[in-house]
Amino acid sequence: MSRFTSLDDLPTAEQLRSELSRRRYRKGFAATLKNTVTSLMVTAAAGVLLSVLLLPAVRVTGTSMEPNLSNGQIVLCNKLRTAKRGDVIALTYNKKVLLKRVIAVSGDTIDITEDGTVRLNGVPLDEPYVKVPALGECDIEFPYTVKENRWFVMGDSREVSVDSRYSAFGCVPDENILGVVWSRIYPFDQFLVFEDTDEQE
Repeated sequence: MSRFTSLDDLPTAEQLRSELSRRRYRKGFAATLKNTVTSLMVTAAAGVLLSVLLLPAVRVTGTSMEPNLSNGQIVLCNKLRTAKRGDVIALTYNKKVLLKRVIAVSGDTIDITEDGTVRLNGVPLDEPYVKVPALGECDIEFPYTVKENRWFVMGDSREVSVDSRYSAFGCVPDENILGVVWSRIYPFDQFLVFEDTDEQE
């Protein structure tokens, strides 16, 4: 049955133009919304992939890296860069992610005195990142030579950090390293890109 009972019921040209315009707008809005949502999803997916594959974010827990990194801060790690002496790295230990500083690499010989002075390959190590030197939790014998594919790490807060000085922790194998800490991104007012370290031979 026809909706129109007389010629007077037929829409005017202006009404037809208005309806066509409204439908075009709705179609255009829907297309724009779809494109926007798609773009946001692609961007989010790229961000997740970038974070997981290249720049994983790690939350600092505990006080072992004070005063340089504090509990609750968030850092980004570079998975593509090989760690060097002096770098802070993210590593896995007992299903936890920890942050420690690389002190010695494969083949290095390290010695730590009772007052906490570190000697690397016979040379006293310059450690401006350490506020209070200390022997800390240590049960290994010095001098100690780092084995192949291992990394000797310590926290900057030497008195409280449990690290490679303790035999149960030991040196870190390659496969346990998540990446080199590249920047601090949170809190936002403490954003910092860490300088590349100069290795001591």
